Formats: sequence, structure tokens, C-alpha cells
Amino acid sequence: MKAIRRFTVRTVLPEQLQPLHELALNLRWSWHPETRDLFRSVDPEVWAATGEDPVRLLGEVPATRLAALATDRRFLRRLGDLAEDLREYLTGPRWYQTRQAADAAPLPAAIAYFSPEYGIAAALPQYSGGLGILAGDHLKAASDLGVPVIGVGLFYRHGYFRQSLSRDGWQQERYPLLDPDELAVSLLREADGTPSRIDLALPGGRTLAAHIWKAQVGRVPLLLLDSDIEANSPAERDVTDRLYGGGSEHRLLQEMLLGIGGVRAVRAHCRLTGHPAPDVFHTNEGHAGFLGVERIRELVAEAPAGLDFAAALEAVRAGTLFTTHTPVPAGIDRFDRELVARHFGGDAALPGVPVDQVLALGAESWPDGDPKLFNMAAMGLRLAQRANGVSTLHGEVSRSMFNGLWPGFDPAEVPITSVTNGVHAATWIDPAVVRLGAAEIGAERAEEAMTTGETRRWTGLELIGNTEVWELRRSLRAQLVEEARRRLYASWRRRGAGEAELGWVSSVLDPDVLTIGFARRVPSYKRLTLMLRDAERLRALLLHPTRPVQVVVAGKAHPADDGGKRLIQQMVAFADDPAVRHRIVFLPDYDMAMAQRLYPGCDVWLNNPLRPLEACGTSGMKAALNGCLNLSVLDGWWDEWYDGRNGWAIPTADESGGVLDPDSGEAERRDDIEAAALYDLIENQVAARFYDRDGDGLPQQWIAMVRHTLVTLGPKVLAGRMVREYVERLYAPAAQAQRELADRQGRSARELAVWKAKVREAWPAVRVEHVEADCPADAQELGSSLALRVQVGLGTLEPADVEVQAVSGRVDERDRISDACLLALKPVGGPDLDGRTRYEGSLELCRTGPFGYTVRVLPAHPRLASPAELGLVALPAESAGMDAGLLR
Repeated sequence: MKAIRRFTVRTVLPEQLQPLHELALNLRWSWHPETRDLFRSVDPEVWAATGEDPVRLLGEVPATRLAALATDRRFLRRLGDLAEDLREYLTGPRWYQTRQAADAAPLPAAIAYFSPEYGIAAALPQYSGGLGILAGDHLKAASDLGVPVIGVGLFYRHGYFRQSLSRDGWQQERYPLLDPDELAVSLLREADGTPSRIDLALPGGRTLAAHIWKAQVGRVPLLLLDSDIEANSPAERDVTDRLYGGGSEHRLLQEMLLGIGGVRAVRAHCRLTGHPAPDVFHTNEGHAGFLGVERIRELVAEAPAGLDFAAALEAVRAGTLFTTHTPVPAGIDRFDRELVARHFGGDAALPGVPVDQVLALGAESWPDGDPKLFNMAAMGLRLAQRANGVSTLHGEVSRSMFNGLWPGFDPAEVPITSVTNGVHAATWIDPAVVRLGAAEIGAERAEEAMTTGETRRWTGLELIGNTEVWELRRSLRAQLVEEARRRLYASWRRRGAGEAELGWVSSVLDPDVLTIGFARRVPSYKRLTLMLRDAERLRALLLHPTRPVQVVVAGKAHPADDGGKRLIQQMVAFADDPAVRHRIVFLPDYDMAMAQRLYPGCDVWLNNPLRPLEACGTSGMKAALNGCLNLSVLDGWWDEWYDGRNGWAIPTADESGGVLDPDSGEAERRDDIEAAALYDLIENQVAARFYDRDGDGLPQQWIAMVRHTLVTLGPKVLAGRMVREYVERLYAPAAQAQRELADRQGRSARELAVWKAKVREAWPAVRVEHVEADCPADAQELGSSLALRVQVGLGTLEPADVEVQAVSGRVDERDRISDACLLALKPVGGPDLDGRTRYEGSLELCRTGPFGYTVRVLPAHPRLASPAELGLVALPAESAGMDAGLLR
């Protein structure tokens, strides 16, 4: 008989155990080993059965056990100490507070961080892959550093799917219903106890309402909007049903709720809790881009005298940061313009925000753009004065991909910087690795090293002995073998195998064999099956008589991606072969819980995407933190931090980084070449070094690489380093710009908007009319200089509105300038009778070889974050070939 309603009855804890609730409802337990050990000691069997989830543990532990713990003095002392430790963690000064006290300029009062998914812990399944894990690590690192972040997302009642396999290896999905009462979340309530609610107007007089669940991530509140409430009709209740589900309108409503509703949720939280209002808004990918539209509405409606749309746009841009994670246009959310117009016009319009202005924000206005589509990334970039990619290489790719938004500028000048992602050490480092490091450098310094990412804190780890390193690696490998066998057995049982058929599982994998890991989402560009390209070659590596290799594989394909599911099926079919199944396994239902065992237990982490389609690829970072060596294509983070001693680089057949047509023979040839290079590396370098032992049975060269990886990559790959970079390079400047435009009741924002409108209107008349250079006969020698004189027509603009620059540097065979140097030329006198202004400057010839220069005019204003911000530039007529003043 099926229940008509389901709910959770929570345990009433004895008064002495009440601090357990406090500890369970703060997700710091997910990265704090001592707190996890305390919960484990409550009831080890129930702890394991509940998936190591404190909230579920407290709901299922027998009352008799709780009564016993209430009189256990030792347990109560531990409980009291940990409750006090949490209070100190939440209130004591940390890196940010120290930095704030030392800086003359104030840091942001708060930062609102928006993401469609968050990977905080397996017990809060609101993530699908790397984007969510990165967002979770961002919040946790911000908490450890004391950065006042407010996280904003959606609460998905079904989360992302749980994965299993059919008998023939086809991915199957199921979506368990999540009960908030069983999770570490609490409902945000008004002063009278009623749930706080936000409403969005929809077409046809409908309303989308949502409640706000708050998950406490250490010091950081994470606000999750939930549309599954009685106030909504069935269609609106389903808006937050699952992550990345539904059709185009469903996704649009999710993104409107995340962006517009998210801003309103932040306002409600700050009003009810006294949390400082954010002066910086950070959108993690384009899904939350509508947050800028809502903030414009706020400023237009602000009493007593709101801003007009243009001034509000400038104020919003100043305090907004946009982070792009995709290296290909196909990864960007795009909606039909008519669909967007319907949801932002008529009775659904935001007051003071005309629908045509909203549509302009997402317009694909570049030459190859589609005028019928609304581009969320384009809107995100237009609404943010600062933007970044997530690795150095991805920054370069992003500048080229979005170059159309800044016509007239070379990709190198597109105002998109990069902050390379990082991972949260306390979440991803196995406790055994922490203990080994702490034994050498001390527990306090080890914690500081993991939190801040300061290189000096990692000094001393190079002194760890070879025997200790090797014994640690062997124990972690054995831990993974045990976990893999358990999961493989459970998977085969779900596939329909009987217990009598599975005796072989107990001998799967070997704790003394070189172990390679590969786990990630399964889009085609990540090439899950590249290792299967030459199946016989792979079998030979797996079954080598003296240097065998074993491989642990995991990953999920999107439910709608049958191509990805076929790749998984191919991998499973190979791993099911009785001849090799003891050396290669596919583990279904890849999640954070599996990953926390998988990364430490592998000796080598494999990554073979199509370059440059891996924006960052943080799984290899997590592996490196545990002494695992990377074997990867030079893409994402590995492209900038591979040094020849921390792993191996897989050669790529297409060195230009271009994306080949998958239907062409070239793509097949590329995969053949790169797979062959992978096999050669594993056989002749990776396995050879792993099994090269000295008289004591130690692989000295391998251990040296492990130690080098820990010491050199450790501080680089940390989320603490990443968040510090965001604070120093992006959050602090954004907050300062926002404060400047918010002064004098928005007068500065109005002035900037008026100035931009004036410049845009006048720019067609701006031109470089004449360039001449005086130089002696030997002026083309290194160290000499050219005296430049330039005549510029400014139309109705003043010299203060522009900067005239000489751009010089090396030139290629097509006379394109690279590694450019910029020289600002100075106006000399007023305009002549023809209205032209003369500019002069001395250009030093500081480089040998082919050299060239040109001249350009750019808008100039102290409140511009980049000279390219307006996308306006005036060049000499002859500079179409960039040959104005070519010197050889």
C-alpha cells in the first residue's frame, strides 16, 4: 500500500546532545575530519548505512544509544570541544579580516556568488559535475578565508540523476525525491515565522513563487530557491524539479528564478539576518545572467529618485563579475528571442526595464551571430565590467571566442582575464596524506597550507622520507581496491547477476599494481574511449607479465546524450571481458563520495580531451593533492603548470588547437595518433618508472615525482589560492568601482552613462587622418627612436574624451603586430582650421628584427575598466593590413 504523503519525523535529542544539531546543520562537517569522527562514533553502523550523513544519522540512531551518549562524559567533552571549535571558526578573524585591517581601501562588504549547481557534499546532491564542484569548493575556501560570500542557487527536488547500468551496459537514470527535512538545510523565515517567499511575474498573469532554503557552508550562507510549494500551479512547481532538465522554456524559467529570484532572495536574507548587503555580484557561468536585469530594476525603482536605464546599467556593471567556463559556443545557453520577449514584456515586464533593452543585452550582434537567438553569455559579458576564464589557456580561448563583442580589437585585448580554478584541499586530500604532512611540518602549518595556498607554508614537505611516501601510496591504493570491489559487486547485483556469479569480484584489482584513474562527465570531447582505440594494445598493457597496469573508470552521460551513453556502453563491454575484468573496472554513479576515494588511490590520473576544449579540468588537481601524477593532454590547468617532473604530457596531433570536423577522416587520424602516443607513454615511461625499484623495493624516481608534485603543485591547485586571486584582482576593484558609481545618489553613474552615449554618437566622425615620422638615417638601429606626428579628427569630442596610442612590436609575414607595446601620444595645441588635433610622441625602437607600428584612437575615461570596454577604436585607413609604418 502506497502512502499518500511522505515526511520525516526527526529525533528529539537529549538536552546534553543538542550541540549535535548545530554541528550537523553546518556543512563544515563535510571537510572537518574531527567532526566526522565524532558523528561516526555516535553509531558506526548507522553512520555507514546513511552514507555518512549526520542529519540522517541523527534521524535513525536508536533512542537507547542517544540516552547512553547523554551520560558518556568522554563523548560530551568531545562534543563540547567541537561545538566551541565551530563557534570560533565562525566568528574569529581569518585571512580576509586580516587583509581588511591592513588595506587602506576597503574590501567588499559582501559578495553574492550565483551558480546553477553546488557540490558541497554527497549528502546534498545539488550538482552534476565540475561546474558545481568548483562552486562548492569556492564557497568552502571563502569560508576558510573569512571572505563574506553569500551563495545563491536553486533547490532541485530530484537533484541530478543516480546512475546504474543495464545488463548490457546501457546507462539508466533514476531521480530520487529529496526531502529537505532529511538534508542539512533550514527554511528562511520572516519575523512572524512564516516562510520567506519571493515572486516572479510570468506571462498571462501567472506567478512563479519560491521559498528559500539555507544551507550553512561554514561561514557562508547558501540560499537555494525552491518552487515546489503550494502557492504555485503544477507547471510552476516543477520549475526546480531537476538539474538541467526540461525544454527551452523550462530552462529559461530556471534561469530567471536563479538570477532575478536570486537577487530578491539575497535581499530577503540580508533584511532578516542583518548580513551586509553585497556590493559585488559574481555569476558563475551565464545561467544566472538575469541577476543584472533585476539589479537594474532595483536602481530604476529606487526612491526618491531612481536612475534611468542607462545609468543603472553602468552602476550594475561596475560591481558585476562574469566567469565563463565553456570553451565552445555550443556550450552556451541560447534562447529564442521571442520566448525571452514574451517573458520580459507585457504583464511580465520588469518595471523600468524595457523589453527591447533586455533583448539587446543578449543579442548576437557579431557578423556570424544569429539574430533570432538570445545569448546568455553575451548578456553576462555586457552586464559585467569584469570577466574571466578559468585557466590561462581558457582565457586565451575565451578572448577569441567572444572577440565579436569587441570589434576592432585583437583577441589579446578583449577584456577577459583568467583566474585558474582550484580545489578545496580539506575536502579532497585524504586524511592519511594530511597526517603525513603534519608529521613533517606540524599540524597548524599543514592546516594553514591547505587553507591559504601560500607557497611558503608548503616548505618542508620535500623532507618526507621515501619509505613513508611509498607506504602511504600503497595504503591509499589498497583503500581504493576495497572500495572498487564493493561498488562493482553492488553494480553487478543491480545488473541482475546472482551472488554465485560474482566470486571473481573479490580478486578484481591489485593493491600492488600501477593504477590509472579516469573519471568525469562523458561528453564526446573528453574522449572516454580513446584508451580503447587499439583494444589489443590496451590488453597488452593490462596483462603485461612484469609491468601490469590497472584502470578504474567512472562517469555519467547527460540523460539526453545517447552518444555519451554509447561510449559508456563500449567501455563497460570491454571491462566485462573475463580476460581483463580483473584489471579494468567501470564504476557507475560517480559522485563526490566515490571521488574522495578514487583520487587518492590512483597513481596516475588520465585526461585526454580534445585540446583546447577542457576549460580547466580540476579532477587532476584533486589527484595531485594526494600525490597522484597526471598523464594529460596539455589543456586547461595542465597546460600552464606541467613542468616535466610532475607527470607526463600526451602529445596532440593538432598542435594548432583547432576543432576538427568529427565526420572527417582527419578526426579519426588525430585520435589514432594520440591514442598511440598514450600507449607509448604508459608502456615506456609511466609503467617503466613505476616498476623501476631499488634494492629496498622502492621506485626512487617515481617517489621523487610524487614529492615534487606535492611540493610544487600543492599550493597552486588550491581553491584558497583561487579565492585570494578573485578577492585581490577582481572583487576588490569591482567593489571600489561600484562604490564610486553609487556616490552622490548615483550622479557618477548618470555622468558615465551620458558620456558613453555622447562618445558612441560621435565616434563615426573620429578618424586618424595623417601619420608621419621623422627619423635620422640610422633611426632603424636598436635604441634609436621615431618622432611621431599624428593628425586626428575628433568630431564633437574633446581630447580628454580619447587616448591616441602608437602600437608597436614585432610583425609577422602578414605584417600583423604581436607582443605590442603601447605609447600614449600627447595633444599639441588646439584643433586647427580643419578641426584636427595634432598628437606627438617619441617611439623607441626597442626590438630587433621585423618591426612595425600603427596609430589608433580609443575612448578614455577614468571609470573604464579597460580601453576596449566600449568596443570602439579608430585606426588609419592603411592599417587594415597593419602596415602603417613597417620597419624591417
